Amino acid sequence: MLLKSNDKTLFFNLKSSTQTTIACGMFCLVAWSIFSIAVITMDSLGAGNFREQAIRDQENYQLRLMSLAEERDYQQDSSRQTQIKFEKALAHISKLQEELMEIEIERKELSTALNIVKSKLSTSRLEEIKAKENLNHFKLMTNSESSQKSNQEFSTTINADKEALLAKVLSETAGQRDMLRSEAYTARQSVKNIEREIKLIEQRNEQIFRLIEEALSVSVGPLDKMFRAAGVNPDSVIETIRRGYSGYGGHDLSFLDGDGETALGVYDENAEKASRILKNLDELNLYRIAIEKYPFYHPVQTSNRFTSGFGPRWGRMHNGTDFAAPHGTPIRATADGIVSYVGWKSAYGRLIKIKHDFGIETRYAHLAKFRVKKGQRVSRGQHIGDMGNTGRSTGTHLHYEIRIGGEAINPMKYIKAAKNVF
Repeated sequence: MLLKSNDKTLFFNLKSSTQTTIACGMFCLVAWSIFSIAVITMDSLGAGNFREQAIRDQENYQLRLMSLAEERDYQQDSSRQTQIKFEKALAHISKLQEELMEIEIERKELSTALNIVKSKLSTSRLEEIKAKENLNHFKLMTNSESSQKSNQEFSTTINADKEALLAKVLSETAGQRDMLRSEAYTARQSVKNIEREIKLIEQRNEQIFRLIEEALSVSVGPLDKMFRAAGVNPDSVIETIRRGYSGYGGHDLSFLDGDGETALGVYDENAEKASRILKNLDELNLYRIAIEKYPFYHPVQTSNRFTSGFGPRWGRMHNGTDFAAPHGTPIRATADGIVSYVGWKSAYGRLIKIKHDFGIETRYAHLAKFRVKKGQRVSRGQHIGDMGNTGRSTGTHLHYEIRIGGEAINPMKYIKAAKNVF
């Protein structure tokens, strides 16, 4: 290799191995440059596609959330309409129950009146028979005395006072007989009218019984399914509430001494039906009490988004369900209970705990403001706090938990069970 300048010439000898090494080095440098440029170009193109895909996925996710929110709003409206219908049905049942009791009292009064009329009719018949016997007796006496007059020589000495007395008695007896016949006829007509009225009342009772039984079937069936869908045995719950609330909101069954027997001890089919229906109404009332004591109510009644469910999340157990809505959205108690905790609790932020019957506890976390105090008794649907972003939270939302015996369970189990009922 010759390197020439103005006045100098440099001469280098390069062996074949050296030349090969330099050539390989140059080749590797060019190849690496080409590879680096290709990788950078591909990364740039891939990043652009990834960002576009991420934007598309975000848009699809937002559309899906909007669709789910609209569907949830529709379901909530349907639930509210169903609840309104259910309350109207309960009011109608109560009205029918009052009418039924009034009709039963009226029927008892008519039955008593019918027995009195029958008793009077029997007495009138006995008196009529007695009057007829007296009349026949007087007739026999008159005939006997007439025979004696024809056979005796004292025909001209009959006592005029005795004849007048006999005539008077006969006249009074005939008048009494006619009066008794008139009273008996009137009594028989009264009996027919009362029997006709009782028949109309029985027909009306039958119609009322049918309407009440249909309403009870429509009302109790969904409630039973709701409890079972939540994993709760409704029979056990109703029996527990019946023992604890035996005097709460019951119905007066004093006019029924047993199944199908009235207070007089007489079997009556209507009384049996009334007894069965009123017992079913008591069961419906017990269901109403049970619903208020189990957390079937949704804690956020306004428009909201379901953001996180129950279960493992980011390597940790998420013991509740998250609902997102605007800051300050009212948070509602999901069942009747007593507030056991109000304050700040580490990751929960502002937290409310409510103790319910059957060992149930509900928790409402990340609140912005409290609306209740510790020890306060709250009812289902009561405003207890406002949604916020306190504690370990990445945005405004409600963290809602249900615990039974201290163990966390999925709140959606209760919310979904009540979805088609309320």
